[in-house]
Amino acid sequence: MRKPRPRSLQWVLVRRLIILQAVMLVVFLGLITLVFFVAQPRLVVDNEAAALVVGEALGRDAAGQLVLRDTEELTNFRKSFPNMWFVARDEKGGVLKQGNVPAVYASGGDGLLKSVDRAALTFAQLDLRPAASYANLETSAGRVGVLASTMSSREENTGVEANIDLQIDLARNPDGTTNWVRVGPILVILTIIMLLPIIIVMGVTTLVTTPAVVRRSLAGLVATAREAGNIDIDNRAVQLPTERVPQEVAPLVQAFNRALARLGEGYDKRNRFLTDAAHELRTPIAILRTRAELLREDPESRRLQKDIERLSHLAQQLLDRQVLDHAAGPREVVDLVELARTLAADFAPLALEAGYDLSFEPAGRPVLVDIRSQQVERAVANLLRNAIEHGGGSGTITVLVDGEGGLEIHDEGPGIPLEERERVFEPFYRLRPRSSGAGLGLNLAREIARLHGGRIDILNGRWNGTHIRLQLPLAETPAKKIRSGPAARTS
Repeated sequence: MRKPRPRSLQWVLVRRLIILQAVMLVVFLGLITLVFFVAQPRLVVDNEAAALVVGEALGRDAAGQLVLRDTEELTNFRKSFPNMWFVARDEKGGVLKQGNVPAVYASGGDGLLKSVDRAALTFAQLDLRPAASYANLETSAGRVGVLASTMSSREENTGVEANIDLQIDLARNPDGTTNWVRVGPILVILTIIMLLPIIIVMGVTTLVTTPAVVRRSLAGLVATAREAGNIDIDNRAVQLPTERVPQEVAPLVQAFNRALARLGEGYDKRNRFLTDAAHELRTPIAILRTRAELLREDPESRRLQKDIERLSHLAQQLLDRQVLDHAAGPREVVDLVELARTLAADFAPLALEAGYDLSFEPAGRPVLVDIRSQQVERAVANLLRNAIEHGGGSGTITVLVDGEGGLEIHDEGPGIPLEERERVFEPFYRLRPRSSGAGLGLNLAREIARLHGGRIDILNGRWNGTHIRLQLPLAETPAKKIRSGPAARTS
């Protein structure tokens, strides 16, 4: 089953905002449509177009009477509006009528203004007479026709004059009711035409602006998540800030901080327990070593002393492992060549006694590294001891230092299989269960390398045995006090 991908809060907000805007527009348009139906407005755009088409087709015959020419515009207009009618009257009283003219309009407009409720009076563009409004109003004095305007001449208009008169007339049945069969589809199309551009514009605007707004709003959360990604075992006591975190997410961050605190406290308790246990083991181990030395010299006593030594080494490694968690203190610039030379000399008797030859291959110049000497000495000592224990008991163990801050230890033993090269660095993992090692040496060496910003790798090659490389950071400047050897000898 495919694992579902996590949802993006940013795009969830964008989609929901677009849907919300679209729904609001539809509701708003529905309310406007309802108001239009209640107010019964009329759309006079077609009527105005009819008047203009008729006006362009009017002319006079030889007798000077009004006639209507069959122009192309008039023919096309009649195809679209077959019920068109008109009454034309000139200044001399001449009248031209065509179509089914309602009785109220048959006189050409005489007395018509007395029967209408409202009318707008406008003039040609070059005519300076101002637009006016006429209304028949029911007043305390009876029905009165009022003609009014806000200016005496269009010259008084110093800005932009806009007159908007929107009327809508719907198709009706013979009884005067609205013919929804014909009107409904047209209203749906008009609604889509009106809404679609608005939805597109608002949607594009939302897609452009909302991600930026969301990113800005979540910037504090992103910064907090970045800080959380930097938390590891060495700085587990860090608490994530909540000042810039959104209020809705702050409880989650606070719970995470409390979880970190509990984990850190438990980790410290475990470390204290291991440290105390290792310290407590040293006393009985010392007593056992003293008693073993008093025994008669025979193979059994030598094996017992070897087991006691192994137990002592394990207790020391446990102590060293816990000390790493409190690895503070200043670093110093050390010549890695001299440090490796001294450690090789210290381990030479152990290597010879175990049946190996020991070779030292230094770089051709001093290699200055910025380290904590005692920790690195412990790491190199563990690598050397590991080579002596698992190198097969024959051949040559080589200690090599290069000019890049690398220290390599080679043996000619059975080597480590490729599939086991990561697991051997796990604590208490032993490649061979019957091995005399405790499984902490390589883990301790890797932790020391990591604390110094370096690393340990098992190298690949066609050689026999195991080649392990410890990479340490080179010193940026030789201004610090340079140590030429280990701070404490390890044997």
